[in-house]
Amino acid sequence: MSQSKIFKNLAQHPRCTSAQYPQSTSMPSRRMKKTLIAAVGIGMAVALSGCNEDTGSGTDKDTGAAASKAPSAGSSQSSAPASPSGDQPLFSGWQTQTSQKHHFRYDVPAKAEKWKTLDEETALSYTDKNGQPIVVMTAAGNYREGGCASSPNPKAFGEAGKGQLATVGTTGGGKDGTLQENARNWAGNWGFAAYGGADHKPKIKVSEAKPWKHGGIDGYTATAQVTVTNHPSSCVPPKAVVHSVAQKLPDGTMHGWVIYADQGVPKALTDAQLKKIMSTVRSTGS
Repeated sequence: MSQSKIFKNLAQHPRCTSAQYPQSTSMPSRRMKKTLIAAVGIGMAVALSGCNEDTGSGTDKDTGAAASKAPSAGSSQSSAPASPSGDQPLFSGWQTQTSQKHHFRYDVPAKAEKWKTLDEETALSYTDKNGQPIVVMTAAGNYREGGCASSPNPKAFGEAGKGQLATVGTTGGGKDGTLQENARNWAGNWGFAAYGGADHKPKIKVSEAKPWKHGGIDGYTATAQVTVTNHPSSCVPPKAVVHSVAQKLPDGTMHGWVIYADQGVPKALTDAQLKKIMSTVRSTGS
């Protein structure tokens, strides 16, 4: 199991850049564990990008302590109301997360269904070989935390290795690039960081960004399909999927909602379940 490590400050703010992922891209492969204000060391072999001001290369802006609250938002079709709003869950019994920082609100299933929402200020992060965060999310939630745990990366800390089958959260804060580029970059970056990193590059195919108009958000969504290439244990999934939603605020900053989920393992979220969660994503307003 991995050690626990808390960062007082989550690194320098990354610069937003243009899209780095063609429709089919080869990325790191081993499943890197997520961390609670901690990180997974992965020397990045590709230039990470995304309008993120929170860490190394595609994350949140004010992420800086052993806690960083902020709910997230999702994207997709679903049976939820066409224009969801408010801080109450759209589906009976679900839990609501709200990120005032990134202006997203979304819901996840009930605790009884093995979902856990984290404190809004808790930051989940992956780091590079120097220990600097490269991606960070806040206002997060985990699915089936504490399941089949493995620690394929010796540089994993904190929450890494607790066996989550899916994680969702919010990120962003920069102004560079377009919404389309950022939607693709966030999907690709998280697939890269969570499922391998530079030392164990997974194969990643990122879709073109598509308009996403739902819940008061006029943005874009993208999907990354990940094929994991390194399997140090049976706990590491063969595949994974990442969905992102990008929105632009009046001040010009771009913010994202991301969910990444193991696939091809017992209890993995289905496409229908992922879309239902994404359907709850809405804006918190100004």
